[in-house]
Amino acid sequence: MKQEKNLPHFSASSTSSNHFYRGRFSVAPMLDWTTRHCRYFHRQFTQHTLLYTEMVTTGAIIHAKYDHLDYDVAENPVALQLGGSDPGQLQYCAKKAEERGYQEINLNVGCPSDRVQNGMFGACLMGKADLVAQCVTQMQSAVNIPVTVKTRIGIDEFDSYEFLCDFVQKVHSAGCQEFIVHARKAWLSGLSPKENREIPPLNYERVYQLKKDFPHLLISINGGIKTIEEIQQHLHHVDGIMVGREAYQNPALLGYIDQALFDPTCAIVTPRQAVEKMFPYIEQQLSQGVYLNHIARHMLGAFQQCKGARQWRRYISENAHKAHAGVEVIEKALSFVEEK
Repeated sequence: MKQEKNLPHFSASSTSSNHFYRGRFSVAPMLDWTTRHCRYFHRQFTQHTLLYTEMVTTGAIIHAKYDHLDYDVAENPVALQLGGSDPGQLQYCAKKAEERGYQEINLNVGCPSDRVQNGMFGACLMGKADLVAQCVTQMQSAVNIPVTVKTRIGIDEFDSYEFLCDFVQKVHSAGCQEFIVHARKAWLSGLSPKENREIPPLNYERVYQLKKDFPHLLISINGGIKTIEEIQQHLHHVDGIMVGREAYQNPALLGYIDQALFDPTCAIVTPRQAVEKMFPYIEQQLSQGVYLNHIARHMLGAFQQCKGARQWRRYISENAHKAHAGVEVIEKALSFVEEK
């Protein structure tokens, strides 16, 4: 493993205090989870949070019959996460996304799955900083919205701080001003994607140091963050926070975000309020042929820690998949819940 020496030096400055930085708080891209229905639900809790799509490959956008860029503008602000390593294809997809109203393009340089590696994108690109730089240059030449990179702190044995700084410096030199850093390294073989989210130890201090050494960049931190208190603590060291599974499994957290991080005059949104605000959307989607379960499955975690949460989950799980299931299933499930 390389030693941490001969590092680039930049004069330190204080972390940005701009509460309205677009990426101050975001919900991470999660495959099969952060679908358009999930994002619409999350938006009922928070107006300021930046929501990310699932990773969408350039091949899917270019070749698939299904419109992978489809979303409701009411979800905005939304960032599109792209998977790919062909600069020309990424440029094409970035331009299409900007035309559709997405407010950021994010390049996936963090996913460690075998399938992603076989397509030459994801975490394996950390070892190809020059290629990532080319991709960023091409995308930025085509769009006026920010192009960001989501990465790990290292891969395999390439996990020194020097390696991370070299990667960030090369990609920044291509024009990238924003990095979202998952504070774990990734093993490209031997661990499943789930294990890669849990087994490599978190190293928040390394991300903090990155912000100190690159004060002119916007640095967001991701990995293992679960509470408002933790979020606020991290914001003393970095510009933004990205939360993944906790936001999905316990979306009530999102109801506190606007007040805690953006505007103290904002009201806290309760899970019941968020669910009830979904009714018109559910009705609209059902009228277009969407099955209730495709929406409701993203709402199962809404009432964690509330009396009746288990009955809520059970009733939806047993009934939302049935033919002709409608909003009355959600209304009935709500009747089991008592919020504190």
